[in-house]
Amino acid sequence: MTGTTAPLLPDTGPAETELALLHRLRRQDEAACEELVRTHSGRLLSVARRMLRNDEDARDAVQEGFLSAFRAIQKFNGDCRLSTWLHRIVVNAALMKRGSMSSRRPEESIEDMLPRFLEDGHHAEPTSDWGSATSLLEQRETRERVRAALDRLPESYRTVLLLRDIEELDTSETAQLLGLTPNTVKIRLHRGRQALAKLLEPSFRPAGSIPD
Repeated sequence: MTGTTAPLLPDTGPAETELALLHRLRRQDEAACEELVRTHSGRLLSVARRMLRNDEDARDAVQEGFLSAFRAIQKFNGDCRLSTWLHRIVVNAALMKRGSMSSRRPEESIEDMLPRFLEDGHHAEPTSDWGSATSLLEQRETRERVRAALDRLPESYRTVLLLRDIEELDTSETAQLLGLTPNTVKIRLHRGRQALAKLLEPSFRPAGSIPD
């Protein structure tokens, strides 16, 4: 059977589409700016809400993030996805807003939230290995309990947990955003996870079990 082979269509995958959008943004194309906001604002608002726990503050952080992105678009070198770059900017905007808010509140202690250990090094109470908060948040029935427990953590530990486990930033990037050393981030992440597990233990203890 003979026939004319149809010409190959150009690749219009996500990477090329994003690159075209980036070129339009650099030309200060108004429609491109509107497209960027329309495409990403919903997800970024969810990010800001997790960080700030307040809708008005979250909307402010997202707006500030987009304004910062538009001002810095010429400097964006494309070493990551545009969506990833926007995520970092909004996280940073939320952190700055949180910083001004938390400076007005005394920092709580995490010690009472941590598990207790016996002299031989074993746990004083039964404990479970929850892994990270991400896996628990993916389970709809546990989501509200996890969020409530996260809200009880001291701000400095909660922030590290959010950035590492929920927003999935790596240790070095989290350290840079928070002005901490990578080792401090690792310690706060470990202690924050321990405290979160202890706070969640009563909610996830098997039915009929008797606490020590």
